[in-house]
Amino acid sequence: MKKQRLVIVGAGSTYTLGMIMSLVKEKENFPLKSLIFYDIDAERQERVAKATEVILKEKYPELEEFKYTTDKEEAFKDVDFAFIQIRTGGLKMREKDEKISLKNGVVGQETCGPGGMAYGMRSIPDMIELIKDIRKHSPNAWILNYTNPAAIVAEALRRVFPNDKKILNICDMPAAIMVSYAKILGKEIWDLVPEYFGLNHFGWFTKIYDKEGNDLTDELKDHILNKGFLPEDAEIANDQSWIKTFKQVEVMLRDFPEYLPNTYMQYYLYPQKMVEKEDPNYTRANQVMDGREKRVKELCKTLIENQTTEGAHLEPDIHGRYMIRVAASLAYNNGDIFIVIVENNGIISNLPDDAMVEVPAMITNHGPKPFAVGKIPTFYKGLIEGQLAYEKLVVDAFFENDYDKALKALTLNRTVVNAPVARKILDELIEANKEYWPELN
Repeated sequence: MKKQRLVIVGAGSTYTLGMIMSLVKEKENFPLKSLIFYDIDAERQERVAKATEVILKEKYPELEEFKYTTDKEEAFKDVDFAFIQIRTGGLKMREKDEKISLKNGVVGQETCGPGGMAYGMRSIPDMIELIKDIRKHSPNAWILNYTNPAAIVAEALRRVFPNDKKILNICDMPAAIMVSYAKILGKEIWDLVPEYFGLNHFGWFTKIYDKEGNDLTDELKDHILNKGFLPEDAEIANDQSWIKTFKQVEVMLRDFPEYLPNTYMQYYLYPQKMVEKEDPNYTRANQVMDGREKRVKELCKTLIENQTTEGAHLEPDIHGRYMIRVAASLAYNNGDIFIVIVENNGIISNLPDDAMVEVPAMITNHGPKPFAVGKIPTFYKGLIEGQLAYEKLVVDAFFENDYDKALKALTLNRTVVNAPVARKILDELIEANKEYWPELN
């Protein structure tokens, strides 16, 4: 089995240690020859890298090379895989997006509504530049992108790199939900076979099978309706915000029992309720800064000072393991089935071919081979078409420097649906994001 050369882009992320533990857990499925970290924030990256050195020394001694750098050529030269997980503007810009939205009575969330538009417009130029740089130094590398908001980023990359078949946009949220399904069913996530359709952070599980073909969907629905639903992945299991989010699945299932919803559908189906439960002065970004960010910083410090992982709380998480399992299937032609983001091209037959949809696909060394979904019912089609129009208009607004299209996008979004409010939020976001957005005219 060939050992892979991997670069993690955005390695200063608070998710990186979970990714490293996942690489340790999955090293028989996805063995590494070399691992490189790349980030533009040298100080932030160095802290994570020094902690990673301690982990690798104990748990991955066979790794031939580990290094970290802010030099693109050094990072991207002759790699087999690039995992991208950047956050342009960091949590401080996320905080501004959320507070502007909530101040105006609209959902304040990083990927949904105005926050998603703001984050997307910041992410697009950095993602385009990164992919050009990776391609310059590693023309044949697989590029696996986790950068949010994945739907807007995927649409932009589809337009700029239409012939690059080795870029794959993925999201771990369906997998994080499936971890909870697996817990309910007494199985491992990898034992489940999902049927799913939608856009990123905007979709539904229609069926859940095991690998023997047994339909477990009704068992799951009964459990959720009668016993509730909780996050089980290590990274979010004890997070009160995520616990509330997973509990909302029961409400959605009671209202719309046909399919099992992605947790993010709560923001679109109950936008006012989502606003009412938030504190506009202390948003989710603040919770992350005071929670996961501080916790990971302290963990890094402890690892570096002690030079051992003994006593440290380190676990693989679905964020890492999902990306790695997808990569392994690409590298070794495993043919495993994962939910990924691909161009529609008839997969959902009553949606446009150029939509970037999220569906199950067999992952081969020639890329994803998505399974046909066919026609979807009117209710779901209507919701998706509205969201898809919003996403396309955001990308249009970015490339065309078009204020009018950005305003139309926000007005269409189900978290806003009010033109004067959309205009007010847009104007405030433009001012807050002037360092990052193109000038909209």
